[in-house]
Amino acid sequence: MDKKYFSKLIARDQQGLSLISAYCSESDVRISNIKYLKQNKIFLISITRFKKETEKKDKLINSILKFDYIDEVKAKNIDQKNHEKTLKLLTIDCLKKNDRFEIILAFSEKNTYISLSTEVIEINLEDQRQ
Repeated sequence: MDKKYFSKLIARDQQGLSLISAYCSESDVRISNIKYLKQNKIFLISITRFKKETEKKDKLINSILKFDYIDEVKAKNIDQKNHEKTLKLLTIDCLKKNDRFEIILAFSEKNTYISLSTEVIEINLEDQRQ
């Protein structure tokens, strides 16, 4: 019997974030699958990505990106009312400003991004059953 294993990656530093960014590049993100739970300080994105960490690099899989301890979210050039629109995630980058981190999710459309403000880096990438 074949066992199916689903990936779960946790990043707690900029190096781990770079790895998650590489796995998530070229992912499709629907606007309706982006959620910020302000009271819980959690930012969630459901993505459809290529499974780059396996031999079947062209296989698509649904994954959840979960960012913990997020104090503030800013979006630029994203029409949040257009729930059906799909964006292509290019990269996830991180900048340090004083004692805070700014995590930037850059999309393929010109000057389109989401900026997350946090004191610590805590990101989970978890594959979902299909």
